[in-house]
Amino acid sequence: MKNADKFTGKASIYAQYRSRYPKAYIDYLMDINELTSNNTIADIGSGTGILTQQLLERDVHVIAVEPNAEMRKTAELQLHAYTKYTSVPGTAEQTTLPDLSVDLITVAQAFHWFAVRLFREECQRILTQDANVALVWNSRDAASDLVQENAAICKRLCPPFRGFSGGIEETPERYGQFFKNGLYEYKQFENHLTFDLNGFIGRNLSASYAPHQEDVHYERFVQSITELFYKYNKDGVLTMPNLTRSYMGKV
Repeated sequence: MKNADKFTGKASIYAQYRSRYPKAYIDYLMDINELTSNNTIADIGSGTGILTQQLLERDVHVIAVEPNAEMRKTAELQLHAYTKYTSVPGTAEQTTLPDLSVDLITVAQAFHWFAVRLFREECQRILTQDANVALVWNSRDAASDLVQENAAICKRLCPPFRGFSGGIEETPERYGQFFKNGLYEYKQFENHLTFDLNGFIGRNLSASYAPHQEDVHYERFVQSITELFYKYNKDGVLTMPNLTRSYMGKV
């Protein structure tokens, strides 16, 4: 299965249950890149437009590049009223955008799907001089017992599971190979997530590795996630320790 197809059938649940990014992170992007209403951001691997919308709310031009037609259509239905929104059916490696046309590239929850060398070359082509690439994840706190038990369920009942966020290893070496001269700025923002039962089930089902309703493990997966919710909830609310991790630099 191509990476672009991994979320087919999940666009609606993804849009409904995936979390936004903290205001402090959006403030950081806008301030450090000195963005104004005249600037253009390319949000690559934009999915259903979660980060795209938060950027549009800051009155910048945002080009959302997404290869999955279902995810892209979901974003278009939600965001079409924004006059500075453009939707493009491209990939990270072939965005179709003009040379030197964007002032910042953002990648939310998607870098681990990209062919890194080709994506880096595409960034170099479409970015204006000295502009940055910002890679960001909403990441479960791996030190949490809840997160560890959640991972154990996924490992047992989701054959494609290789770890949350595609099993990406967040190491200095990994990002050093992508950013120019191995230099980047790392920022971390607290972004704990709260769920009711339906939200917690939905968040888990929105993952690329999660079973579809017709899959053999689907009912057991939902049952196990439900049991995990009731183990850790307080008064019907479960709090998942979560951090927003940002890596930004030039390429």
